[in-house]
Amino acid sequence: MSVTLTPAGRRTAAAVLTAALLVPLAACSTDSTDNGSGSKKDKAGSSSAAPQVKLTVLAAASLTDVFKTAGAAYEKTHPGTTLTFSFAGSQELVAQVAQGAPADALVTADTKSMAKVETDTTTPTVIARNRLVIATGEGNPHKIGSLKDLADPKLKIVLAAPEVPAGKYSKKILDAQKITVKPVSQEPNVRAVLSKVELGEADAGLVYRTDARSATDKVDAVEIPDDQNAVAEYPAATLKNSRNADAATAFVAWLSTPEAQKILQDAGFQKP
Repeated sequence: MSVTLTPAGRRTAAAVLTAALLVPLAACSTDSTDNGSGSKKDKAGSSSAAPQVKLTVLAAASLTDVFKTAGAAYEKTHPGTTLTFSFAGSQELVAQVAQGAPADALVTADTKSMAKVETDTTTPTVIARNRLVIATGEGNPHKIGSLKDLADPKLKIVLAAPEVPAGKYSKKILDAQKITVKPVSQEPNVRAVLSKVELGEADAGLVYRTDARSATDKVDAVEIPDDQNAVAEYPAATLKNSRNADAATAFVAWLSTPEAQKILQDAGFQKP
C-alpha cells in the first residue's frame, strides 16, 4: 500500500531526517579535534594524549643535591617527562652500564670513568667542573689550615677509595705536595666521606667544594689553593641502549643550557 504525503508532511519528514544526520557530526566537533598527529585536542587546544616518558639517569654521588633541583626544573618545563636519578660513585655507575643496566643517561665525576664505557654511550659533553676542599667538623675544632695538616697521625682522616674519582683527585694532590696521609677509612663515594665528617667519625676528609657547601650547618670547608688543587670534570652522555634516546639526548643537551648552568653554578659548580 502506498502513502502519499502532503507538502506539509514532506517538509516535516525532511526536517527529522536532517536533524538525525547532524547529531553525530555535532558530537564529534564538540568533543575534540584531531591535531593531525593522531592525538586529540579539546576546545582549549590542550593535548589529551601527551607522551609520557620516564628517564633513568645514572649520576655521580656529588651531584645528588643539585640534580634533584635540576630535575624538578626540567620536569616543570618538559611536561610528560619524569626523571629518576640513581646516585653512586662513578666507578659503580660505570660497572652498572657495562653490565647492561637499564638506564638512559650517564653523568660521571671524571672523564676517565666515562671513557671506560665509550662504546656504550654517545659522545660525552662536560657540563660542569669542581674542586676539592678539606671538610672538617663544624668550627674546625682541630684548626686544620692546609693539606700538610692532614699528615698529623693524631687526626682521623677519611678519603674516598682510590678507584673513586674523588679518591683519585685526592691522591693526585697529596702526592704532588709529597704529603703522606694514612686514612682511617676509604669510602665508596665522596658523599660517604662527607657523612663520616658530619657524624664526627672523622676529623677531616677531602670532598668536593659543592659537597661541603651542601652541609654548611655540620661541617666547615678549608679551601685548597688552586696551584695545589685538582679540577674535577663532569661529562654527560646518552646511553646507546636507552629506550628513550631522543628524550635522553634532550635532557643531556639541556644540562648545558643557561637555565641548567645557573642551577649548577648556584650550587657551587664551576663553568664547564
